[in-house]
Amino acid sequence: MQWKRRHCCTHTAKLLYLLSLLGVLFFLIHQVWLPRLTGMPWSRGHPLVYGGGAAHSTKAKWNTSARHSQWRFVIVPQQTFKADANISSRENQGVYPTQADPNFENVLAANTSQRDDADLSTTIAHRLYPYIINEPDKCADNTAAPFLVLLIATEARQVEARNAIRQTWGNESVAPALGFIRLFLLGKKDGELGLLQQRMLEAESRRHHDIIQQDFLDSYKNLTIKTLMGLNWVAMHCPHTSYVMKTDSDMFVNTEYLIFKLLRPELEPRRNYFTGNNMRGYAPNRNKNSKWYMPPELYPGDKYPTFCSGTGYVFSGDLARKIYQVSLRIRHLHLEDVFVGICLASLGIEPTPPPNEFLFNHWRVSYSSCKYSHLITSHGFHPNELLKYWHHLQSNKRNACINAFKERAGRTHLHRVTGEKSAE
Repeated sequence: MQWKRRHCCTHTAKLLYLLSLLGVLFFLIHQVWLPRLTGMPWSRGHPLVYGGGAAHSTKAKWNTSARHSQWRFVIVPQQTFKADANISSRENQGVYPTQADPNFENVLAANTSQRDDADLSTTIAHRLYPYIINEPDKCADNTAAPFLVLLIATEARQVEARNAIRQTWGNESVAPALGFIRLFLLGKKDGELGLLQQRMLEAESRRHHDIIQQDFLDSYKNLTIKTLMGLNWVAMHCPHTSYVMKTDSDMFVNTEYLIFKLLRPELEPRRNYFTGNNMRGYAPNRNKNSKWYMPPELYPGDKYPTFCSGTGYVFSGDLARKIYQVSLRIRHLHLEDVFVGICLASLGIEPTPPPNEFLFNHWRVSYSSCKYSHLITSHGFHPNELLKYWHHLQSNKRNACINAFKERAGRTHLHRVTGEKSAE
């Protein structure tokens, strides 16, 4: 009898040990590994947790009729997360709601039908931060409204990258007949180094007239503010541009393909149009050790609305004003692309999938003139690489894929010949 009791206790202990191991494994998967294992391959994935099968759906799950039931979890009235001192100081001035507003969902719904001729002086002119460097006449200097405005997020120290962009995909001579404006977006840096960089930046601005800067701390957590500055500038100083692209300074952008193949100047400009690398069905990253951690108290929802990767997205000019307006009513998130997606959802606008899923890449695509002549963005470029590949693409773009096919056919033929010789 004692043997049976001892045998039963042994089995019970083993069972409890296995259950505890399973519990630890479950915790590790959900807290640490899940953000890396789900969705796209880690080398190509966006820094957010993937939500599952929603990515394969052709219809957005965040449609206009359903958003009211989910938005109550998006707007968080209490201050619980501080990205930087700049943000919290402006919140204390009453920019964001200080208590829950029962009519807030109705305000969001009303945004979908705002008139295009709304009073800009009371909405767009409401800026959180003053301009330190501005180019208010850059758009007005053109005889007609530009076709495309490029907004490029950068930092003061990235002088080499800006110069490379000026000589390559950001060169305004890419489409001189259409009107093509390039603007670099910057905040400011503190300390003695910041003062030195500021003097150099102001000299660079006087030379190129393509820099705008506001008085906020330039940091990763303030990328949302930086993007809103660009939207504010377009809405205030260039409201009639056909299209706008926001991208980063370490990107390769095939502006010729973007303009002449995707946007197509011969067509009537679209309205309420937003496209890029569509991120549909993604959930907040709850791993506290991640750079892209989203606190539940800041965003309690289990899914983000559809957004486009901040490495490069394109939208119609009319959306600059609409997104900026609605952003004044929504609490800022430090993840810029997610925040813009939330603004779009509040406007009832779903990002349009690009005609080809390989046009916008938020990872680095291995270079070939054939591939790069048929994409719009590729990520992770050093300025020297940008110059090298851009000039190579320009010299080969007319017959890029023909040359690639010939090279591939030549290699195949060589392998066959050497294979036959080795067989002999």
